[in-house]
Amino acid sequence: MAEKSIIIIGAGIAGLSSGCYAQMNGYRTQIFEMDTKPGGLCTSWKRKGYIIDGCFEFLVGAGPGTNFYRFWEELGAVQGRPMVYQDEWARVEGEGGKTLIFYTDMGRLEQHMRELAPEDEDVIEELIEAARAFVRFKDIPPEKAPEVMGPVDGLKMMFTMLPLMRLMKKWGKISIQDFAKRFRNPFLRQAFPLNGLPPTRPMLHLLSELALIQQKRIGYPLGGSLEFAHGIERRYLDLGGEIHYKSRVATILVENDRAAGVRLANGTEHRSDIVISASDGRTTIFDMLDGKYVSDRIQGYYDNLPVVSPLIYIGLGVVRSFDEPSSAFGVSYPLDEPVTIAGQELTRLSVHIYSFDPSLAPAGKTVLRVKLNADYDYWKQLREDPERYKAEKEHIADTVIALLDRRYPGLAAQVEMRDVATPMTFERYTGNWRGSYMGWRATTQTFNMRMSKTLPGLKDFYMAGQWVEPGGGTPAAVMSGRNLAQIICKQDKRPFVTSTP
Repeated sequence: MAEKSIIIIGAGIAGLSSGCYAQMNGYRTQIFEMDTKPGGLCTSWKRKGYIIDGCFEFLVGAGPGTNFYRFWEELGAVQGRPMVYQDEWARVEGEGGKTLIFYTDMGRLEQHMRELAPEDEDVIEELIEAARAFVRFKDIPPEKAPEVMGPVDGLKMMFTMLPLMRLMKKWGKISIQDFAKRFRNPFLRQAFPLNGLPPTRPMLHLLSELALIQQKRIGYPLGGSLEFAHGIERRYLDLGGEIHYKSRVATILVENDRAAGVRLANGTEHRSDIVISASDGRTTIFDMLDGKYVSDRIQGYYDNLPVVSPLIYIGLGVVRSFDEPSSAFGVSYPLDEPVTIAGQELTRLSVHIYSFDPSLAPAGKTVLRVKLNADYDYWKQLREDPERYKAEKEHIADTVIALLDRRYPGLAAQVEMRDVATPMTFERYTGNWRGSYMGWRATTQTFNMRMSKTLPGLKDFYMAGQWVEPGGGTPAAVMSGRNLAQIICKQDKRPFVTSTP
């Protein structure tokens, strides 16, 4: 069979994954990327000798023994890459010196929570038992894409996953913030939802990740997110793929209701047998395709589904070392009094201290990162006045440094690098709708939603990435690309094969 050609829009993790697996299976692919580097939202950036990580708190599949680790191996992402396995998931401080530490060792976590709130023994026991139950399941997600499974595959999966399905049914319906209401202890009730994951996420996510981190199957890849993405880029290029940077796709070419290629912003056209969009979903559907291939269901997604709120990233380079324990989500602590930043009131501050990764800062120095929820419309309007926009970023940096200086005396004088990225920064570099960094928000209603990777009435076209995978994240992105390659192989009656470099 002659090689089929595939054009992929976007060199984020989903686009690179789609390209790698398509190349492994005999397709000829090329990726068109609007930015100058790979990774999309899985990125880092350099400022004055420091590296600010814009993505990873942790990597699911960081240790052998799970399907995800094998997927990362196939993409050349983890070979030879040191991982940090932290002792703490998150640290949440309250009034009067109380601190809730989400230890990654479940026995230690249970003892710590019992000491904090002996009156909540029953709720704590239920929590720990549920997390331990998830430890038994190591082959999630399944290696075979749900879209290519036959009846026999479905029965086998149902039989082997029946215990997990019971857990998913129970804990997928309870949000983190709703579970926290079960605690009688006022401090736990307040502190538990601040574990790092959005409080509207299902408890299922927290429990499964606590189980994985207990087994050292969640860790932080040293070097940061962009270096991680470069590893997958190298794998894709070694497999024979091509990447065109600074090549923004303006239009998906359609002939007789078949995707036939793309037209770039510079006017050049490129033809292919198949087109995959691994870029922003709304831009793809309503701009690149002029909204011509939309069902009521798809329209409903963009009209009604909640989107992950955009963020403000404050990166600081500090001439200082820190002896605080490192954790996946850093430390959250209450402020002495509320502070208004970019129109939003702040009563707490969370800071991530990257002392555990020496590659991100010069010797004896440290990168700090603070993330704040943001209002996209506020920043969209502000961006129209460049001077006000710049002044607001400077004001935010000043405010955050002053707040940190109260906790770490002398820090303000030790800051030699400051950088503020806003929702408009994310939109400018990735094209993501409303500056969202992770697509659809995972809630108890959306976490298990299955979205089609095709559009009605359009042949030879597919979508991959966070806009067809509610909940988003790098694991969903790599799985999306891998599953899509299986779908295309099945369509062409080819066996799906993988390899490891």
